[in-house]
Amino acid sequence: MLAKVRSCAIVGLEGVIVEVEVDISSGLPFFGVVGLPDTAVQEARERVRAAVRNSGFTFPMKRVVAGLAPANLKKAGPAYDLPIAVAMLIATQQVPAEADGLILLGELALDGTLRHTPGILPMVAASYEKGFSRIVVPQASAREASLVDGVEILPFANLTQLASYLRKEIPAPAVLPDVGNAEYILPEMTGIDFAYIKGQEHVKRALEIAAAGGHNVIMMGPPGSGKTLLARSLCSILPPMTNEEAIEVTKIYSISGLLPPDMPIIKQRPFRSPHYTTSNVGLVGGGHFPKPGEISLSHRGVLFLDELPEFGHALLEVLRQPLEDKMVSISRAQGSVTYPANFMLVGAMNPCPCGYYSDPFKQCTCSPGVVAKYQKRISGPFLDRVDIFVEVPRIDYEKLADDRLGEKSEKVQVRVTSARERQLERFKGTKLNSNADMTAADVREYCQVEDPAQSLLKAAMKQLNLSARAFHRILKLARTIADHENSDVIKAPHLAEAIQYRPRSLLM
Repeated sequence: MLAKVRSCAIVGLEGVIVEVEVDISSGLPFFGVVGLPDTAVQEARERVRAAVRNSGFTFPMKRVVAGLAPANLKKAGPAYDLPIAVAMLIATQQVPAEADGLILLGELALDGTLRHTPGILPMVAASYEKGFSRIVVPQASAREASLVDGVEILPFANLTQLASYLRKEIPAPAVLPDVGNAEYILPEMTGIDFAYIKGQEHVKRALEIAAAGGHNVIMMGPPGSGKTLLARSLCSILPPMTNEEAIEVTKIYSISGLLPPDMPIIKQRPFRSPHYTTSNVGLVGGGHFPKPGEISLSHRGVLFLDELPEFGHALLEVLRQPLEDKMVSISRAQGSVTYPANFMLVGAMNPCPCGYYSDPFKQCTCSPGVVAKYQKRISGPFLDRVDIFVEVPRIDYEKLADDRLGEKSEKVQVRVTSARERQLERFKGTKLNSNADMTAADVREYCQVEDPAQSLLKAAMKQLNLSARAFHRILKLARTIADHENSDVIKAPHLAEAIQYRPRSLLM
């Protein structure tokens, strides 16, 4: 006998409806799964066999074949356990064929319990977009699934409970009512308050401008000057995420398996700080079955690269395309997937291997050739994609010993949020969220420069030998400074500040 139910597969962040068919025929006992399953799907055979028996049902001692269509799409993950088990129970007439119009998602434990399954949120969203509004999920995943408006979530604790519902013996359990109030804050997302950072006022100003427009930053200075502390404080001044941004970030963490079932939504901007020994796949994403990398996990947040030159030339070069396009495409033999990667890059580096080149108090032990080789690990095209380059000097004793606190992050965040709101109002009706997202065409439309500033920009282009990309980045940064000052037009002081943030070499 043949039975069919529906499930969902994830390709990148997009969903594809999967038809799960189970055919039971006479012959020697056999249980096989076809349709390009990965190891996790192949192992579903043993999980389904044990779950069916331990839930009080009869497992057929016949030839059982489970097919996952479309057959040319690679199937990965444990979410197909439940649809395979339900289709088998329907085929053996142990439950009625009442699964039409349902999407079934969930991993089965050996005792029949439904476990939380990674990727529930994007699968539910994709199913709803495809016209399916009734979706069966594990009870532990109900809050996450309920983030999608308009969907009827049917949460069940185990296979027996679902079978009773299909027999119309019990109603569907209700979803907990406090779904919208729960949120998950990853430990690395907690920011350090600006008030506790001594001195470095010009660096704080640069980070405030970067936060206001979503611009990339590189900080250079000797060891112990506070570069890492300043980078970790950046999240404390970033504006809160919108609901759409929170859903985007939560989807990425969901398919990566980093979202606990009891805290279904991320409302804090991500802060990721990979070690410089990370691989290309770890940073950009990929693998045999592609997964998001650090740049996608930092989407709508901050990617902090400490000891920037130590990451190596090849590893930094792979960031050039995501920094420009705000997304990353990963191609494999089975196909290609695209992940969002709209992040703020914050880099920290020493001026030389020993860290004290041009330091007024401590002598550098590196030769000029070693210093030049060290700084050349970061290529010109990579630096061209950085909007703000700021030097972080050592802190004087008087500032360190001062008991007075600086300006709190809350006050800075108000100014940053106000500048972002001006940008959102300007970009209403477009896909742009901040000035850093603007293309060359957008710069021409939105970056009006007053006449006195035009001559300053012309002189800077000639004297600094700026590229076309650098020209547009200066205008985008000047537009952010103007927004920060509540100005509709880019003036000469805004442009002058943007120009002095341009990346430059210390070897002059």
